[in-house]
Amino acid sequence: MEDLHAVFSQFKERFPEIQRKEAELGAAIHERGGPLPEKVRWLLKVAISAATRHGRALETHLAKAREAGASEDEILHVLLLLIPTCGFPTFMEAYDVASQRG
Repeated sequence: MEDLHAVFSQFKERFPEIQRKEAELGAAIHERGGPLPEKVRWLLKVAISAATRHGRALETHLAKAREAGASEDEILHVLLLLIPTCGFPTFMEAYDVASQRG
């Protein structure tokens, strides 16, 4: 997948070894850390990035979830689950990001 954010491309160029190690750790956890299917893992990462209000991560995780086959209804359900725990404003921030799909 192409980088969605220029700042990440800049980071990779400036610190290639650190980025490589971070990517290896991410792959180890994401791909070999347990039994969850890929789509579920990306939906969880959507929820985590939305709940923690990390907008750039949310954009990336939404793209990855869609690539893994997550439907817009599944993504919306994940985001709606934010409301009782994280609150309506957090949901609305995430919903806004998800709605700006290109």
